Amino acid sequence: MRTLGYLLAMQVEGATAPGTALSGGFLDLIKDSSPVSQFVLVVLVIFSIVSWGIILYKLWTFNRIQAQSSRFLEIFRRSTKFSEVQAVCQSLNDSPLVGIFLAGYAELNLQLRQSGGGANPATPAGAPRPVLKSLVSVDRALMRASNVETNKLEKHITFLATTAAVTPFIGLFGTVLGIIAAFQGIGAQGSTSLDVVAPGIADALIATAAGLAAAIPAVYFYNLLSQRVKGLASDMDDFSLEFLNIVERNFT
Repeated sequence: MRTLGYLLAMQVEGATAPGTALSGGFLDLIKDSSPVSQFVLVVLVIFSIVSWGIILYKLWTFNRIQAQSSRFLEIFRRSTKFSEVQAVCQSLNDSPLVGIFLAGYAELNLQLRQSGGGANPATPAGAPRPVLKSLVSVDRALMRASNVETNKLEKHITFLATTAAVTPFIGLFGTVLGIIAAFQGIGAQGSTSLDVVAPGIADALIATAAGLAAAIPAVYFYNLLSQRVKGLASDMDDFSLEFLNIVERNFT
C-alpha cells in the first residue's frame, strides 16, 4: 500500500508540474524527440505509405480482373469459334484468362497450320477436320501462361509480408534506443520523478506504436490478397481444363 501511495503521489506531482513535456500534443512529442527516433519514425511512415499504396492498387486491380474475367468467360462459352473470342481479348486484357487463352490458341494454331487446318472448333461441312499433333504441348503452353499470370498477380504483394515482419522490429529498435536515452537522462539529472522519466519513455514508445500501425494492416491485407490470388489461380486452372476439353473434343 505504501508503494501504491508513492506511485499515486508521483503521478499527481508529474501531472501538476509546470512545463512538463507531456503537456504538449502528440505532434509536439514527435517534434521534440531525438533525431534517431525521428529517423525510425520516417522509415516506418515510408513502409506504411508504400504498403497502403500497394493495398489500394491491388484491391482495385483484383476487382477489375474479376469483372473482366466474368465477361471473358461469358463470351468464351457463348462463342463457337476461337477467332470470335480472340477478337475481344484486347478489350479484356487485364483478365489473366485472356493471357492463358492466347497462349493456348497460339500453340493450337501453330500445330493446326502445320497440318493444314485452322484453330476453330466449328468447321464447314465437307471440309477436312484438322487434327492436333500433340495435346500435351497445348497443356504445357497453358501451364506456362498460367505461371506467368500468377506471378503478375503476386507482384508487390510480398512487400506487405516484408512490412508485417520488419516494421515491429524497427519500432522495437527505436523504443530500445529511446529507453536508453531516458535512462541516460535519469542518470544525468539524478532524479526518477515523472518529469524526468515520462517524456523519454513516451518518446520511446511512439516507435513501437508506429511499427504496429504499419504491421497490422500489412498482415491483414497480405492474407486477404494472397487468398484472392489463390482464388484467381484456381479459376485459371479451371479455364485451362475447359480449354483442353474443347480442344480434345474438336481436334483429336
